Amino acid sequence: MTCGILLVTHTGIGTSLLEVATTLLRHLPLKTEAFEVPFDADLDALLPAASAAMRRVEGDGGVLILTDLYGASPSNLAGQLARLGTPTRRVSGLSLAMLLRVMNYPEQGLDQLPATAAAGARNGVITDDA
Repeated sequence: MTCGILLVTHTGIGTSLLEVATTLLRHLPLKTEAFEVPFDADLDALLPAASAAMRRVEGDGGVLILTDLYGASPSNLAGQLARLGTPTRRVSGLSLAMLLRVMNYPEQGLDQLPATAAAGARNGVITDDA
């Protein structure tokens, strides 16, 4: 079952990551959208628009929500989205490595993709003495 991907981030992050991923991969195998949360946002006021974004990407397997920073407004909004009834999972710490890793495993379901996303983020961090 195919999952959709919703990036819920601070302004400028999700759209930029999505643009770079699309340029690198040329085609994203999963329906993906970025929903950016302004710093002064009223989360209750944003919930309908965020819900609409989630419905646009929703696959028959649900939606994986990727947020940039756990505990910040985008992550809190993602938590509200998760309570609306659509099968969702939330992973925080969004990076380009995480997003690309998810896109390389489009066949995985909502039960596997969160671990794949987290592995992409971990494996994307390299310490180099150069």
